[in-house]
Amino acid sequence: MDAALAVLKEKFGYDSFRPGQDTAVSRVLHGENTLVIMPTGGGKSLCYQIPAMLLDGLTVVVSPLIALMKDQVDALNDNDIPATFINSTLDYQDADERLSMAARGEVKLLYVAPERLAMSGFQAELADLNVQVLAIDEAHCISQWGHDFRPSYLALQEVAKSLPSHPTVVALTATATERVADDVCQRLDIPAEGRINTGFARENLSFQVVRDQDKDKFLIDYLRLNPDQSGIVYAATRKEVDRLDALLTKKHLPVTKYHAGLSEEERSQNQEDFLFDRKPVMIATNAFGMGIDKSNVRFVIHDQVPADLESYYQEAGRAGRDGLPSEAILLFSQGDLHIRRFFIDQSEGDEDYKQREYQKLQVMNQYANTGECLQEYILQYFGQESAPCQRCSNCLDQREAVDVTTDAQKVLSCVVRMRERFGKGLVAQVLGGSANQRIRELHLQDLPTYGIMASMPQKRISEFIDFLVASEYLEALGGQYPILHVTASGAAVLRGEEKVMRKQAIQARAAVPVDDALFQKLRAVRRELAEEQGVPPFVIFSDKTLRAICTAQPQTLDEMADVKGIGQAKLTRYGEIFLTALQEAVAS
Repeated sequence: MDAALAVLKEKFGYDSFRPGQDTAVSRVLHGENTLVIMPTGGGKSLCYQIPAMLLDGLTVVVSPLIALMKDQVDALNDNDIPATFINSTLDYQDADERLSMAARGEVKLLYVAPERLAMSGFQAELADLNVQVLAIDEAHCISQWGHDFRPSYLALQEVAKSLPSHPTVVALTATATERVADDVCQRLDIPAEGRINTGFARENLSFQVVRDQDKDKFLIDYLRLNPDQSGIVYAATRKEVDRLDALLTKKHLPVTKYHAGLSEEERSQNQEDFLFDRKPVMIATNAFGMGIDKSNVRFVIHDQVPADLESYYQEAGRAGRDGLPSEAILLFSQGDLHIRRFFIDQSEGDEDYKQREYQKLQVMNQYANTGECLQEYILQYFGQESAPCQRCSNCLDQREAVDVTTDAQKVLSCVVRMRERFGKGLVAQVLGGSANQRIRELHLQDLPTYGIMASMPQKRISEFIDFLVASEYLEALGGQYPILHVTASGAAVLRGEEKVMRKQAIQARAAVPVDDALFQKLRAVRRELAEEQGVPPFVIFSDKTLRAICTAQPQTLDEMADVKGIGQAKLTRYGEIFLTALQEAVAS
């Protein structure tokens, strides 16, 4: 491990490993199959990049997106680490030359897509190489229980076994429930002791749910309050992405867009504008982002509810990869759930698949309605116990809770009198005194609870039921049309043994700090260098490293070398440039 620490310092500028990295690196160096579960930005890639520099053979990295390959290869090459990629952007001759480079030992890491690795011809070519490590990024894609299952990943378990070199397998993911982790380990022959899970908590992320507000107004206000900050705004449909892009562009906000309906050329240009900070805000469907290595994303806003909590946490985790304070905001409305249900209905999955998706969507709905700590809710979903984070909008909410016990008893009583046989929609209609045909057919207008909440709008009754489900006074069981049941806590409320407290609607806020003049000066220098070299700015230095330079204000190259994140190659390449910029900025 002394050699591994030396590479860490020389190439990446860090004196010690983060929790879990040292164990993972040691296992890979000893040829032991390993699953690494670390939150986004937790440093998973170092778990195979450092062994790649120390082992004699080649490390093949399976990466799902072309953009990720290019970004990571650019970053490695900038640290004088020999790496390359083979993907569909290359012609046969270029791809063959890169394989020849790997055969000659001129590169230590070769990035490929899972679809290419599944090709028998490519496997035959790899069989002639000394592939010592097979690193599988976004490993949750191999599991049918994962939120982003990809059939092309299934071939990887056979590739690992069939290569003559019998490479060590290291699988990496940021989002895996216990069931998904078990499945990945079984498919890739990873033993129980080879599972490294550092926890799912992101200490630098603050989560926020904004309900029942004008979403467009919130977005416009937020982007104006956070100028020059990089962020991603996710929407569920291409149509909504186009609408938001037109709206925010009209408001003279620096945005661009990404979805599968754009031409490949337009997607590529828009992605580059975002990565290079020319357009700091990307509006996109979930087709954008997996593997995007942009470290200075300060916020991720979901304009529409995601399909499940795994997807949400992965997408939200694209904020603050550099470890600096960042925000993940969900703009929630009940209407967005209808879009997701439509997607499930139209999917080609069987009935079991659809029921699982409906249940996942119900969990997402409960997250949006809980009054408890948002991060704690997410971590419990992944099987991790935690204390309240003291950063999310629920933890920081200073408003007094309102006693809503009477309204809760009305809802719970109605569910009981309807014999726990119906879902939220019909219960809300009975409480609101609706006179629709189904209520008359079932004679529900004769119940004592019929119309007892008629003074409250139907939408608010439905939202209040969601709150009771999220707070575990009710449970919704079933798939597409879940049935409401009263829990033990709900029964205690009915008996008058427990009170129900609820906070009112949260107000929008902007919390990303404004960067000082010195940081902006160094950022401008970084952007100029990035444009000259044709690489994204974060490849040169992350925001975290720039801020560390601002804090330390080194006067010499030796002092610059002590700044975290500056390895020898970058010190040689950029040290004098940033020292000069720093001295000029301080002098002025």
